Amino acid sequence: MSIGQRLRTARKAREMSQDMLAEKIGASRGVITNIEHDKIDRPQPMVVNAICNVLAIDKDWLLNGTGAMDLRSEPPRSQKVLAEIYEQVQLLSEEEQLFILDLIHSYTKHIKN
Repeated sequence: MSIGQRLRTARKAREMSQDMLAEKIGASRGVITNIEHDKIDRPQPMVVNAICNVLAIDKDWLLNGTGAMDLRSEPPRSQKVLAEIYEQVQLLSEEEQLFILDLIHSYTKHIKN
């Protein structure tokens, strides 16, 4: 398998579209498309690292096909919850985001006491 084929396999395993992955790594969809269609032999290290972090895959597997794809078999539930919180908070204004952050700080203080 090529880098592009491995990327497509990992992206689909995470049920993520090219648009979603591109947005999460801060790149254009064209970057993902070009990698998946093997138009880029060696993607930039920063792009590779971002892809591997977002998809929770092993960098050596993506680049060379060695080892296992998954860094972990299933993302922890807390990671999924945090990702959902992040997506929802992005829809809020900065003032609303700060309010939510204050609520979290207050709650954290409360449960520690």
